[in-house]
Amino acid sequence: MNVKVIKTIKDCKPMQEMPEAVVTEDNGEEGNLINIFPDIEYQEIVGFGGAFTEAASTTLDKLGSENREKVLKLYFDPEEGIGYNLGRIHMNSCDFSLGNYSCVEEHDETLESFQIERDKGSVIPMIREAMVYGDIGIFSSPWSPPAYMKTNGQMNLGGKLKEEYFELWAEYYVKFIEEYRKCGIDIWGITVQNEPKAVQPWDSCVYTAEEERDFVKNYLGPKMEKIGVKIMFWDHNKERVISRSKVMLGDEEAGKYIYGIAFHWYSGDHFEQLEMFHRLYPDKALVFSEGCYEYSLGEQDTVKIGEKYAHDMIGNFNHYCNLFCDWNLLLDERGGPNHVENYCDAPIMADTQNDTLYVHDSYYYIGHFSRYVKKGAKRIGSSKWTSAIDTVSFKNPDGSIVSIVLNTTEDELPFSFSIQGK
Repeated sequence: MNVKVIKTIKDCKPMQEMPEAVVTEDNGEEGNLINIFPDIEYQEIVGFGGAFTEAASTTLDKLGSENREKVLKLYFDPEEGIGYNLGRIHMNSCDFSLGNYSCVEEHDETLESFQIERDKGSVIPMIREAMVYGDIGIFSSPWSPPAYMKTNGQMNLGGKLKEEYFELWAEYYVKFIEEYRKCGIDIWGITVQNEPKAVQPWDSCVYTAEEERDFVKNYLGPKMEKIGVKIMFWDHNKERVISRSKVMLGDEEAGKYIYGIAFHWYSGDHFEQLEMFHRLYPDKALVFSEGCYEYSLGEQDTVKIGEKYAHDMIGNFNHYCNLFCDWNLLLDERGGPNHVENYCDAPIMADTQNDTLYVHDSYYYIGHFSRYVKKGAKRIGSSKWTSAIDTVSFKNPDGSIVSIVLNTTEDELPFSFSIQGK
């Protein structure tokens, strides 16, 4: 049994390979112990990724060729990077766009003007360059329908989809997916609406649980089934996972179209709701579709942001999460661009004025998962001796075991693994 040790620790080289761990017979040790049970299997892991926003792609466009290639390699190269195999894109604009836009001319009642020329200018080239490193599964989310389809007559500040446009809006998803497929990018899944509970200063649209259910059941579901695209609902914070699910999945006709529920982390842990969801709906996926933290740039200490990522990822996976997708892959020196100044952090930030990259701790903390936990891995049983650490373990398709341990204290915490009598 060979045990490789990869460590990220403050003031040392991140993701550093350490001397192999010493392996002995299990002598019955009880203290400071993490137990791993490879024969106890839970959910399957789909993969890891981040969002190809217009902010990310236009920031990438401002870099020199060397740093442009470096960003893509850091994320998508399975050997020299952290091996991302997933990506999220926005259908129409989002806050991390350069401004409001849709794929049709205003008041187009037929979608005859539908086109994705704006995406072809920046977002699609970024995706294609990332695909050089391997297959990338893309899913899409809308932030808002075109203004004329909404009750408030604008893409920002919430509003609702007018009932008379339910059919046309559902056909809009089809058009978008078809246009991307023409560009060689297969969108495997969609979320119904990004953050349907929030009235935001940026692109947003509100659905009650019942409205989202009826839109899926009567319009979107049949169309996505016909073109072979999976549907995820909710796409908002974890604290409402169960209440929204009971409405959507409590309806047999709507539920048959649903692949899983997407969720964000902005309202706190709520890991228990993920486990409740799995117990209620064991055939549905749990998809982490977005998360980010406050703006930071340069040589700042971002360890705590990295720890927050790892804490949430471990908690989500220990409660049946199947997929992790971060928010923006790349942002500029302002934490944007963002057309409503909602500036944020990303694992890689760029000073576009000086063609300089800053790789933050969150990149490496995510990498402890995405580089080593392969598509098709299964979470396996584990237990720990203290609440001072978080831990989760996986078994890859090739049989290798990956255990991730997070120590959020300032103290060294020596420990041993117990696995298969060793």
